[in-house]
Amino acid sequence: MNEDIYANSEIPIENTSTHSDDSHDYEDIYVNEDDVPETSVTRSHKVTMTSGTIYISIHPFPKPLLHQGREGMLERYYRLTAVCLGLLCVILLAAITVLWVKFNNLTIDRDQLQTNNDNMKNEMGQLQKEKEFRRRVQKFQKKLSELEQEKKTCSVYYISTEKKSWSESRKFCTDRGADLVIINSREEQEFITKTFGSYQAWIGLTDTEKEGDWKWVDNSRLTTEFWWTGEPNDYEGKENCAVTDLWFVSNKNVQTWADYPCNHPAVGICEKRI
Repeated sequence: MNEDIYANSEIPIENTSTHSDDSHDYEDIYVNEDDVPETSVTRSHKVTMTSGTIYISIHPFPKPLLHQGREGMLERYYRLTAVCLGLLCVILLAAITVLWVKFNNLTIDRDQLQTNNDNMKNEMGQLQKEKEFRRRVQKFQKKLSELEQEKKTCSVYYISTEKKSWSESRKFCTDRGADLVIINSREEQEFITKTFGSYQAWIGLTDTEKEGDWKWVDNSRLTTEFWWTGEPNDYEGKENCAVTDLWFVSNKNVQTWADYPCNHPAVGICEKRI
């Protein structure tokens, strides 16, 4: 409060009681302070005594500095709170921005991965198709090779009508554009057995160049053998030519071979490849 509040009480001093000792008087001082707030005023009392009347002046001490201090402190609190809230908003905005950018990047990465996955699936499908195509090509090539092999092994067989030595029987075949038969498979041996099984016949196999080194007339080495048990035995060192013989039929009904002297008379089986 900026104005002085004065409470003037002009109250005479009266005797309020009579005692046995008349020399003692008691004075009551009444102060009217109804207009002064008790919570906001600090009072100083000044007592003046005039003509038997006591005047009391009450001067409240104003507290503008304290009030202003409180307001300044509250204002600083408000400002600090506002600054903190502003910083918090900025941080939240920055965090949201970062998260949004990361989300966009993740979306782009996801789309890229999906694209790469689709491309890989397409490539795998293409590779599978190529693999299947190569498998079919290989199968076709194998079949073609078998056909070529069958074409190469397609032969015409015939047998001489006269019994002659191995050399003479071979000449009989070569004079007709053929040669003594070369047997390279069980199927061919079975065919010879079924067709010429009733004859002892020369085949195009000999070891005349080197004993024990049997070769066909085309100079190829022996790979598929149908020797009878104990053959070839080069009996008396004179058996260097091979025959297929009825008497050496195995238990599997396939005619077997034996070595004989090359001058032994027998028919010859000729083979002409076509």
